[in-house]
Amino acid sequence: MNKLKFSLADLLTVLATLVYGFICYLSINFLTLGDTSASIVWASVIALVLGGLAFGVKLLKITSHNFKTFIIGEWVLLFLFTVAAFIAVSPFSHYLSVFAIKSDIQKIVSSNITQAENMFPEYEKYSNLRLSNYKNNLKSIVAAKDVDPNEYKSFGFIEGTDVNTQIKNKEFTLKVKLYPSNFKDIKNADSTWLANAKTKISNWSPFGIVKIIKTVNPEISSWRGELIKYSSFRAPGEDVNDFDYKLIFNDV
Repeated sequence: MNKLKFSLADLLTVLATLVYGFICYLSINFLTLGDTSASIVWASVIALVLGGLAFGVKLLKITSHNFKTFIIGEWVLLFLFTVAAFIAVSPFSHYLSVFAIKSDIQKIVSSNITQAENMFPEYEKYSNLRLSNYKNNLKSIVAAKDVDPNEYKSFGFIEGTDVNTQIKNKEFTLKVKLYPSNFKDIKNADSTWLANAKTKISNWSPFGIVKIIKTVNPEISSWRGELIKYSSFRAPGEDVNDFDYKLIFNDV
C-alpha cells in the first residue's frame, strides 16, 4: 500500500498556518488602521516563516539516515521557530486584545455616531428659528417704517414695491441659503452612512469597523463644516451667529 505523500500532519500544518496568518492579518489591520497591503504582506511573512519552520522540523524528524546531523538541524529549526513564535506573539494577539474590549470600543464609536445623528435636527431647529425671527423682524421693521426709515432701508426694502411681496422674497432668499437644493440629499446620504456604520459597529465586522473608526470623525466634522458654511449667509439686517454644534470625539 502506497504512503500518502501529503499526510494528515501536513494538512494540519497548512491549516494552522492559514488560521494563524489570518488572525495576524486582522491584528495588523487594526495596528495599521486599515492598510490592507501592509497587513497582507506582514501576515503572509509571519505565517510562512512559522509554517515553513514547522514543516522543516517535520521533514527532519522522518529521516532514516545521518540521524545526528538531522537531529542537530531539528534543534536549530526548533530554536528558530521558538524565536519567531515569540516575535509573532504581538501581531497575533493584538486582534484578541482588541476583541476583548470590543464592548468599550462599540460604546465609544456609537457615542460619536449619535452626535452626528443629532446634528442635522439641531441645524434644522437653528434654521427654522432664524427664519421665524427674521420674518417677525421684517414685519416689525415695516410697521415702524415711519418711525425709523433708515432701518427700513438697511433691511433692503424698496419704496413703491408691495412690502408683503418683499417680505416673502427675503424669507425665500434666506431659506434657500440655509436649505440649499441638495440639503435633503446630503441629509439622507449621511443618515444612510451612519445607519450602516452603526450596524457594522454593533455586529462587530472586523473589516468594516477599522474603516469606520478611521473615517467617522473626519466625516462628521466635514458635515458640520458644511452646515456652518450654509449658516454663514446673512440676510440684509440680520445679526445672528453661525450654527454652532459641539463635537466631542472620544479617541478609540
